[in-house]
Amino acid sequence: MRQAAIGMTMLGVLFAGAIFGFFYAWVCSTMWGLDAADPRVAMAAMQAMNASVRNAVFAPAFFGTPFVLLAAAALAYAAQARGAAGWLLAAGLVYLGGGMIFTILSFIPMNEALGATPVPASEDEARVIWTTYSQAWQPINQIRAALSGVALLLAAVGLYRLAGAKGAVS
Repeated sequence: MRQAAIGMTMLGVLFAGAIFGFFYAWVCSTMWGLDAADPRVAMAAMQAMNASVRNAVFAPAFFGTPFVLLAAAALAYAAQARGAAGWLLAAGLVYLGGGMIFTILSFIPMNEALGATPVPASEDEARVIWTTYSQAWQPINQIRAALSGVALLLAAVGLYRLAGAKGAVS
């Protein structure tokens, strides 16, 4: 049972790392690059990225992370590693609320509204639309990235505890 818990936890850490890296890249490069571009280009690029992100490569990390972490917590608990189970449970819940549900409630409506907005021919009109969108989108993405990073850290601690690191009490 412990080996199954370790394997599931490793998968959870991998998924949590992938999704944290995805959200973090938006914080420190993607949005800055779009903000520096012609706003018509930024709008069109964001619309294309939002349309393309719903794919089989992204889905496992985005949708699977909380459930893999919660399954790892259950396996760790069944393996009598209750301390590790607590860390993994916390990781799964932090990502579920702070990553997945937060995205569904906040980002999807914003992204769909932008996607339904035709890119104006006027750079000035596009700048107003893009600036309004970007200024609202970026701070909440920073929160989402930070919470996803916390989930990754919690999962890593759970793995550390589960794997029987010296001095760690599971």
